[in-house]
Amino acid sequence: MHRTDLIAIGELAARTGVAVSAIRFYEVKGLIEALRTGGGQRRFLRADIRRVSFILIAQQMGLSLEEIGDELARLPAGRTPNGTDWTRISTGLRTRIDQQLSALKRTRELLDQCIGCGCLSLKKCGLYNREDKAAQRGAGPRYVIGDRAGEIAEIG
Repeated sequence: MHRTDLIAIGELAARTGVAVSAIRFYEVKGLIEALRTGGGQRRFLRADIRRVSFILIAQQMGLSLEEIGDELARLPAGRTPNGTDWTRISTGLRTRIDQQLSALKRTRELLDQCIGCGCLSLKKCGLYNREDKAAQRGAGPRYVIGDRAGEIAEIG
């Protein structure tokens, strides 16, 4: 490893737009790892720019720090992740993103009508969820999480 492969914490912060305190937090959580100079200063691999950027994207997607750590554990330590590495990780995340997009689209479509929550407090819900038929499938906003009004049997 060459000295030019390492960057200071301030440079990592500047390159990723993340506060130095956040980088320290990610280090404490085990998401990135600092090397120490003889004087105790933190140095990071240039590859950590991509790792921190991945953390930011994953957080925006709603992944927990534990889930992010699990994904980052799949990346090689000590070298810059290559296309194959990122393809392996992105395949699983792509499924999650597709599921989130579907849920958002369903929510948008149902936002102004019944979501199958069982509230029975709106006059309009009586039309879409008469006698709380959606509750037969379980608790929560049944129509938003994927159940369709026509799929739920009439209460006899």
